[in-house]
Amino acid sequence: MGKSRNARRGRAAAAAVAENVDGGLAELIPDRERSRAWTLLIDGAPQSHVDLDDPAYLSFEYQRRLGHVIDLAVPPGKPVRAVHLGGGAFTLARYVAATRPRSTQQVVEKDAGLVQLVRRELPLDPSARIRVRSADARAGLAKVPDGWAQLIVADVFGGARTPAHLTSTEFLDEVRRALAPGGVYAANLADGPPLAHLRGQIATAADRFPELALLADPAVLRGKRFGNAVLVASDHPLPVAELTRRAASDPHPARVEHGRALADFTGGAVPVTDAAAVASPAPPPSVFK
Repeated sequence: MGKSRNARRGRAAAAAVAENVDGGLAELIPDRERSRAWTLLIDGAPQSHVDLDDPAYLSFEYQRRLGHVIDLAVPPGKPVRAVHLGGGAFTLARYVAATRPRSTQQVVEKDAGLVQLVRRELPLDPSARIRVRSADARAGLAKVPDGWAQLIVADVFGGARTPAHLTSTEFLDEVRRALAPGGVYAANLADGPPLAHLRGQIATAADRFPELALLADPAVLRGKRFGNAVLVASDHPLPVAELTRRAASDPHPARVEHGRALADFTGGAVPVTDAAAVASPAPPPSVFK
């Protein structure tokens, strides 16, 4: 009983934190259901959810899907060398540290003010081997040694849009350079009807990687609503069957497309180069209501 009262008292005492950072107004909103969990918003757009008591808990749908990719990237429990492009509240880096002890990770987050806020309010486990660098994602990736990373996760949004220079074949050339043979690249993409951006990103990845899979809500894939899709790429075969099983069993099930079905979904989209790249589309205001 005493522990329960303390938990309730902790939830009641928690107050939202708001601070201007480089990317806008950052807010940390306490989770009413979890005593030490927080949601990070930037200019009102949800970015991350973190449970300091249970970093293996992933609340957001797209982060759960990225969690499945992380779980299957290397054998269970084995440490992994990971690069996270886009930091947010370091949710996925915390997840890797919790589920794969002794992992070595680099987080590249351009917003230095956000990094300071998260470090102060949601401190990382000091025993976790997580290095955080305040730099542009592509510039930070360029500093990763050739073939160092077994896993690269791209989850970069500025003003709720992925910057143009992180959508091109030249960017994926940097990803491939930094990945070890058999390494896995996963990107959080956001798009809505007519899904031109998503199709273009699949075509771009297919131009640089032989193996692809896409995890998304069926309604997003049908162009019924704006939402997230997780694109996975590698130079080795992906664990599609297990990804499919895990995605289908989530509270918000996702579909996994690969092979011919994914190529058909891509349609006539062509790879995106630096010269033609544009930022991902802005989400409609209704997405965050």
